[in-house]
Amino acid sequence: MKRITLLLVLSALALQPALCGNVWDEGSTPLDLDRTLRLNYVFSGTSKTQEIALAELCSIDGWAGRRVNMDKLPLRGNGQIIMEVRSTEDGDFDRVVYMTSFSTLFQEWQATEEATTTRKAFENVFLVPMPSVEARITVRLFDFHGNVSSEMKHVVKPGDILIRPVGNEATPHEWIWKGGENLENELDQEHRIDIAIVAEGYTEEEMDLFMADAREAMSSLWAHEPFGSLKERFNVVCVKSPSKESEVSVPRRKLWKDTAVGSHFDTFYSDRYLTTLNLFRLHDILAGIPYEHIIILANTNTYGGGGIYNSYTLTTAHHPGFRPVVVHEFGHSFAGLADEYYYDDQYEEQYYPDTEPWEQNITTMKDFSSKWEDMVGKKFSNQVSAVDWRGKKPDPGTVTVGTYEGGGYQSKGVWRGSLDCRMNTNSYPAFCPVCQRAIGRIIEFYTVETD
Repeated sequence: MKRITLLLVLSALALQPALCGNVWDEGSTPLDLDRTLRLNYVFSGTSKTQEIALAELCSIDGWAGRRVNMDKLPLRGNGQIIMEVRSTEDGDFDRVVYMTSFSTLFQEWQATEEATTTRKAFENVFLVPMPSVEARITVRLFDFHGNVSSEMKHVVKPGDILIRPVGNEATPHEWIWKGGENLENELDQEHRIDIAIVAEGYTEEEMDLFMADAREAMSSLWAHEPFGSLKERFNVVCVKSPSKESEVSVPRRKLWKDTAVGSHFDTFYSDRYLTTLNLFRLHDILAGIPYEHIIILANTNTYGGGGIYNSYTLTTAHHPGFRPVVVHEFGHSFAGLADEYYYDDQYEEQYYPDTEPWEQNITTMKDFSSKWEDMVGKKFSNQVSAVDWRGKKPDPGTVTVGTYEGGGYQSKGVWRGSLDCRMNTNSYPAFCPVCQRAIGRIIEFYTVETD
């Protein structure tokens, strides 16, 4: 009897390879690109402390992320996710199979005065391909000097019964753009960059208004280079997430609304900073819909917005400056571009002379050769839309790239590449040549295998 019991136990274990120490050999694939692993974390701390906690693992059918350059980073970012597998049964996790980078609202908050006296927690969500073998996930955060300030490692077993499936009933959605449909040599749809435009503060009865706003947001994006000339590399889907109440919350006016993702102005007590802290809820709304990058449209005429690299863009849809603002914020969330405007009332500076910023459109001159040094003194065509956001025809002219002090919210010690740019002011009708090149490189990274 004991022998039979032992054989039954051994047989049961043999049927659970994903829960054992599986390895990746060269004849197999370490990733299941028919599924997505959603990583829900909570980042918490103060201005001086950081803690990373895993909240939940979720499984989603399909993988909408990039299928090229999967073991490379698009940018360094303020944080990174790294997935590794074993190449030998008894070895350590030694093969990187997927990497990505990000920024977080939590890290922004750490530079505020409030963070010196208060401890807070922030939700964060990251999407990675589902591993087909046991894998180790490393979550890494950096400080303003580029040093690792916090790190967490945990092992994911793809057969884990506690990985929660989500997205069986997808939120109503509608595609408004599928790139490649008009190309003679159509690229594989799997290599498209999927943008989801999400409704915030629109009731069920206002979805026609949302769709019109979403189309305007998309046309605004295509009106800027290099998005316009590379629009065939994108897909755009509109997610009709209804809110119980119209418009969004404005705390300084004592106005609180029950909306789809619970966004509000006055983030960090800044009037125009519009964000949502409810990232678990946001990604639940998106579950079952192919997406990589998120634009949230807020049904309000109050001015404001926000963009966080590889997290989301959130902007108001009914302010006169909507068109330039949605493009500016997408420059943050998609391409990791820094703000090029400046003022000197920051509680804490974010850029220091001993550290070169990872954002590609500003420099401290610490390592300028890695930025646009090769472009300095050259003239570039001022590639802009046919009309700007005020309906006026812009001056076609040329732009001479140089080094202009002021950027990253600091008037001293940080330089940008042009006198003006979409990342500087709403009145300027285009991304400067430095930003255009940076955006183009990101699009290439997501869609074309590089050496």
